[in-house]
This record gives sequence, structure tokens and C-alpha cells, in this order.
Amino acid sequence: MNKTLFKTETTQCLTQTNFVGPDWRLLAALVGLLLLSGVGKLQAQENVPNSTVPGSSAFLYLPVLTGDPLPICPPSSTRSYDLIPVDGPAADHPDALHGDLNLALRGYTPVSETLGIVDINGPTDGDAPQLAGIFSDARTPAFSSAHRVYAWDWGCGEHGCPSANLTPGAVSLLGLAGSRNETVASPGRGPEIYGGGYKVLVLYAAADRITLGYTRHDSVAPGYAVHLESVCVDPNLLALYEQANADGRTHLPALRDGEVLGTLQTEEMLVAVRDRGTFMDPRSRKDWWKGR
Repeated sequence: MNKTLFKTETTQCLTQTNFVGPDWRLLAALVGLLLLSGVGKLQAQENVPNSTVPGSSAFLYLPVLTGDPLPICPPSSTRSYDLIPVDGPAADHPDALHGDLNLALRGYTPVSETLGIVDINGPTDGDAPQLAGIFSDARTPAFSSAHRVYAWDWGCGEHGCPSANLTPGAVSLLGLAGSRNETVASPGRGPEIYGGGYKVLVLYAAADRITLGYTRHDSVAPGYAVHLESVCVDPNLLALYEQANADGRTHLPALRDGEVLGTLQTEEMLVAVRDRGTFMDPRSRKDWWKGR
């Protein structure tokens, strides 16, 4: 955060450091106005005995917040999306409060692990979702960060709460480097979940995150699921999901392979992969990066 040196007998401000973060310009302007309006009061009281106001030779260190604004997601879209029927009952908790749908509820912590594809022993599925399909050029992106997601305690409160324990495995959430506003698609997979080429069900969507399921069940438990964070979800897809959620979730939006679901919000997107609810290591070559 900036520290601006403000002398009580003048209105000169000396910026000492830079703050990188949200757009605080409006707040900074308001702080500046408050400072200017208070100068006279400070001068009038500077010689009062036992006053807590500093004298004319003293300095006040007050924050001035500046920096670039957070990326703003596109407000409109020309894309269209479709609903397909859900197989079975709707999710058993409200979507925004559901620890298996809204990854933001769990939280995560950074870990120091290999930022590259890793080879893990064990069986594999020839039809696992392929993370290279997220980007239009099907590249293997640079891995920019590694994290572990917190587990969820379903016995805590009405809808559960984050656990103090982390999900198993070295890495359960991976940063993928990209370009701001670059298009993002659902990771590809062979089997259809509904006629017409639909491969993925949108289980949860918010302005900057989305959860995808690879069955028609309104749950991550029966098969694969992918969480994408720091993604500007296409506003038309988000509106369709919100309407379907309000209508009882009997139908949810579905996507085909390579269908754009949004754009990168920043230069990094976070991705988590689950198999029957279990968080997997998203760096695994034999599973999510075949042939890479």
C-alpha cells in the first residue's frame, strides 16, 4: 500500500511506494479531499497543550490507494447455449452454498511443487477430460502456480463448512498461464452425455468461476468434474444457468467439445479436476495431458 507523506503545514504529498491491486482511484480522491479539508483544523490545534494532534513540524503517514483496476468481465455476448434435462434429483444444497459446486467456499493454499507435467503410476482412463482443450490452440500452457484445496466438512452446520484439513495429494489446484481475455472452452472428452454432441453439464456458474460435470447428474459424485477459477463466464451462459437454477435445476446448460464458455479474467486461470468427487492431481500426464 502507498504511504504518502503529508505535512500538516502544507498540502504537499510525496508518494513513496506503489500499490498494485484494485482500482482505488475514487477512494484515493475521497481520502485526498478529507485530508485537504482537515489541514486547517490540524494547524489550529497544533499548539494546544496535551493535544494529540501533532505540531507543525510533525508528519502524518496516511494511505493513498492507487493502481490498475481489476479486470472487468465482458457485459454482453453474441453466443448462445442450450439446456438439457438433468438425470435424477437436483443438488441437495443451494448452489452458492454447496461445497462441491462452489469451489470458492473451500479455499486453498499455495504449495511448493513441480510446475510441470508429472508422471504418476497407476491405472488410467482413455476417456478422461483433456485439459489442453481449454485453450483454442490446444497448447500445453505454462503451469504458473500450485495449490491444495481444503476439504469440506458436511457435518458442520446446515450446508457444511471448510475443513481444517487439505484434500489429499501434492497438488489439487493448478494455475495455467494465459492471456487476459483469451477464450476458454470446456476440456474435451469422448463420450456424449446427451444427443447432439453434448459432453459437459454446467453444475455451477458465477461471474468468475464455473464447475463442469461430465454426466447428466446434478452432482460431482458419479463421474468427472472440473472447476475453473478466474474465468469470466460468458454472460449469456451465466444468465441461462441462473435462470435454470431458479427454475429448479431440472435442466442445466450443456456444452460441446471446444465450445467457448468464457474468457480469462487475468493472466492465470486455476483448474481442479475431480473423479467421483475426489480431487486429483491436475498435472498428471497419463490422465489429463495425454501425449504431452
